[in-house]
Amino acid sequence: MSTDGAADLDARVQALLDEHDPATSDPRSFLGAQYDAGLAWVHLPQGFGGLDLPRSAQQRVDAKLAAAGAPVGGTVKNFIGMGMAAPTIAAVGTDEQKRKFLRPLFTGEHVYCQLFSEPGAGSDLAGVATRAIRDGDEWIVNGQKVWTSMAQHAQMAILVARTDPTVPKHSGLTYFLCDMTQPGVEVRPLRQITGEAEFNEVFLTDVRVPDSNRLGAEGGGWRVATTTLNNERVAIGSRAGVPREGGIIGRVTEAWRKEPGLRNPAMHDELMRLWVDAEVLRLSGERSRQQAAAGQPGPEGAGMKIAFSRLAQAISGFDIELHGESGLRYDDWTMRRTEVVDLIGRDPGYRYLRARGNSIEGGTSEILRNTISERILGLPGEHRVDKDVAWKDLAR
Repeated sequence: MSTDGAADLDARVQALLDEHDPATSDPRSFLGAQYDAGLAWVHLPQGFGGLDLPRSAQQRVDAKLAAAGAPVGGTVKNFIGMGMAAPTIAAVGTDEQKRKFLRPLFTGEHVYCQLFSEPGAGSDLAGVATRAIRDGDEWIVNGQKVWTSMAQHAQMAILVARTDPTVPKHSGLTYFLCDMTQPGVEVRPLRQITGEAEFNEVFLTDVRVPDSNRLGAEGGGWRVATTTLNNERVAIGSRAGVPREGGIIGRVTEAWRKEPGLRNPAMHDELMRLWVDAEVLRLSGERSRQQAAAGQPGPEGAGMKIAFSRLAQAISGFDIELHGESGLRYDDWTMRRTEVVDLIGRDPGYRYLRARGNSIEGGTSEILRNTISERILGLPGEHRVDKDVAWKDLAR
């Protein structure tokens, strides 16, 4: 960005802050003003929260707004909306869809959840059985989704459903934006190993979705879903905003320094190795985000996500060993509905149990290794006997 361009951008940010003081403004009103000023996603066209500027310019905007104490776009509950739905709508949606959905997403008026996985289609997302049948200008959706974060708070969902069972599984999918507040949507909590109900299962019974809420072409849902998944893996693996020695490695090193009685030479070597791995991952995440600023994320996010999952599990395991008997204690088995995963504020037992899910959520590590081997390294794909078979003829 030129010097003049940077100065103009700084002036726009300052004008926003002058007119809407973050200390006294309602957060939703401030975020609406930010969107209208083109400072939500500066790389998008004017009128859609942007200014037609390079993606990298957003870092300058975000830094200045954070320093002024401004609220974060999407609110803390809308990480799926901001990290997955918004980039997909921006990349695939029509101008009318962008105009309708992006602003309420950014202000937090619409919290999103992700209706992808099903009891019989987790790693094999293309095998989803939830059906959407055309009825005039609407689609009638029936099926079950599972492992759905934030469904209990969501007003909207990104949904992949099968619209043509007579073609191979990847070709018969369509991608929708679904209203979660309408009749026929039932959300049930799923209790996990931590004792909490962080996830949900969602039942869809004769749920109507207007065709105007279809993202991409009918039957083109797999391509659209790939855009979402690539953004999801970058969001999980890159760990935006984490400082050096941040995250759970910071909790471990803090305990090491404050409690000398926990130390021994063998554990010192292991801690140093984990610390270096955490720093490498942090810097790699920063590089990944800078590369993504030049365009839509690609399959490279799979590598970041695998690395994050492996490291979180290794550090949490070391954390348990470091604390000995006290590390085996678990602070709270209360069944509760958590809104944000807190790996920092909880004890080692919680971190160890919660980290088990890191290699499943956002794509299993096994499937992501296939993505790396085939789409990045160019290795031959696995033999898939169902690739050219109509979905209705597959054994289930």
